[in-house]
Amino acid sequence: MSSDIRNTNAVASTIMYVIVILFTILAIYPIFWVIMSSFKSTTEYMSIESSKLALPQDWHFTNYPRVWRDASFPTLIYNSVFYTTITTISVIVLSFMAGFGFAKLPSKATPFFHGSFVIGLLITIQCILVPLFLMVRSVGLYNTRLGVLIPYIGMALPMAVYLSTAYIKGIPNEIIESARIDGAKYLSIFARIILPMAAPVATTVAILQVTGTWNEFMFINILVGADRLKTVPLGVNMFAGALHSDYGRQFAAIVIGMMPMIIFYTIFRKQITKGVSAGAVKG
Repeated sequence: MSSDIRNTNAVASTIMYVIVILFTILAIYPIFWVIMSSFKSTTEYMSIESSKLALPQDWHFTNYPRVWRDASFPTLIYNSVFYTTITTISVIVLSFMAGFGFAKLPSKATPFFHGSFVIGLLITIQCILVPLFLMVRSVGLYNTRLGVLIPYIGMALPMAVYLSTAYIKGIPNEIIESARIDGAKYLSIFARIILPMAAPVATTVAILQVTGTWNEFMFINILVGADRLKTVPLGVNMFAGALHSDYGRQFAAIVIGMMPMIIFYTIFRKQITKGVSAGAVKG
């Protein structure tokens, strides 16, 4: 009986390992393919005789310096880092302040305002592109950093407020009441008690915001026209045209654009794993 159980466990473990290895290959191979394609020329990539999945026949290492120079990637990366950093910090602070108010300082207006935030989850980017462009241009914020940051922060707040409110509701009221008895102000309670205790879900919000803002394309494409304000996704799009695309340099631009996210995950992978696992919100 015990031998049958061991054999069953061994078979199950083997199947699980095979599935994990398969999914790992499916996840890693596209990255490997993009990197290999970035060393090809457009002629080789489009050649009928050459397979698009094969390794480069002639390695074009010059694709990277050409892309770095032609697309002004230092400026693009700086802008992406700037927008991502400011947006992430702003969303965390504003959403958790709102969540603290909704969860622990309720009033008759709380359901209305909380519902106003949550209903934002139903609004898609495509629905507001034209009105947003007209509004930004009418108030003189087109081609400005502020004109980019306000929509970024506004579109990210509904999900962040929903997560923060649900998580803060689980914090015992007795902790806040004890702090109030000791004379602490609500701002002090928020900074010293709420934010540290809500660190797991704050990490989850930060992960969503960093990846979402770094890869965002549609907003930045309509809100800025000046090269000095563009981000990495727009730089990648420079090498794709309606009639002609420089595939070698386009893949090189994609690799350059995704490297910061790979480095970000490599450095903060433990915090990301803890945040995702601990940031789950109870219904």
